[in-house]
Amino acid sequence: MENTSMGSSRILMSLAALVLVAAGLNAAKVILVPVLLAGFIAIISAPPMFWLQRKGFPTWLALLIVILGVFLLGMVVATLIGTSVGDFTRNLPNYETRVREQTGDAVILLQRMGIRVSSAELIRFFDPGAAMKLIGMLLNALGNMVTNGLLVLLTVIFMLLEASSFPAKLRLILGGENSLEKFEYFLHNVQHYVAIKTIISLITGVLVAVLLIALRIDYPFLWGLLAFLLNYVPNIGSIIAAIPAVLLALIQFGLFKAVMVAIGFLTVNLLLGGLIEPRFMGRELGLSTLVVFLSLLLWGWLLGPVGMLLSVPLTMTAKIALDSHEDTRWIGVLMGPEKPLSTKRTAE
Repeated sequence: MENTSMGSSRILMSLAALVLVAAGLNAAKVILVPVLLAGFIAIISAPPMFWLQRKGFPTWLALLIVILGVFLLGMVVATLIGTSVGDFTRNLPNYETRVREQTGDAVILLQRMGIRVSSAELIRFFDPGAAMKLIGMLLNALGNMVTNGLLVLLTVIFMLLEASSFPAKLRLILGGENSLEKFEYFLHNVQHYVAIKTIISLITGVLVAVLLIALRIDYPFLWGLLAFLLNYVPNIGSIIAAIPAVLLALIQFGLFKAVMVAIGFLTVNLLLGGLIEPRFMGRELGLSTLVVFLSLLLWGWLLGPVGMLLSVPLTMTAKIALDSHEDTRWIGVLMGPEKPLSTKRTAE
């Protein structure tokens, strides 16, 4: 009985500590969001910097080249967001009105076909304008994120400066080369995941932009950028990214073009997310669908829209950290996707 009560007390104390940590993260999100975003960019930028160093570039020059690349890319994204988001936000009320009008026309058509549907009830339960407002809020959050660009860039610079000396510091603290094996394994898996996911997301964004340009949909580069960002959120992200483009196609050209856009999004995501990405990512770096959904809710509540965008990379980092230790590997297995039964005994 005494051991049981001690175990229960330990569990309750752990849960209470988690609640306190979550409350602290939520309170500090103004500072935490730029730091996490900078860390995400630094993880992507570190391999090119180390590659330049191995090619004989001095550290300062390799860092300067990488930072210039990050800065130029950030300027392109900031210009795209600045020019497109403002225009889209100004036209948002007109888009919402036209979507509601088309919804009303669809209800009238259904009623003529003998299907009894109330226009008011349909719009109340399924309001297309609400989807457009959600996209507008997400784009405004991206605009606010760009305003912190200088802080993010400075944090990335200092993180990359520390990246070169951090292994030596750990070696000095822990003692010996073998002590870094787990850390290097963890860091390698995080970089592998982020690199593959970023490449797949970039290809997704480019293909979506090309598709929308070909179909003459408004703001194709903006929706391509949104597809790139939301591709970090599996399953749900691709659906959210497709909504504004499909609605705009419906508003501009009618149902046929909207169906074409939806089929295009579905094809791109099935091809890249369903076939190519698992081949390079591997099942061991995957997450279960339930964990993806819960992480989206958790990080979205803690850090806002940016937390939703980074929810899977953050959860994936936690899973890799848990997999790196024997005592916590079982938690990482529970967070992963369903694995087929081992065929080792059959092979023997």
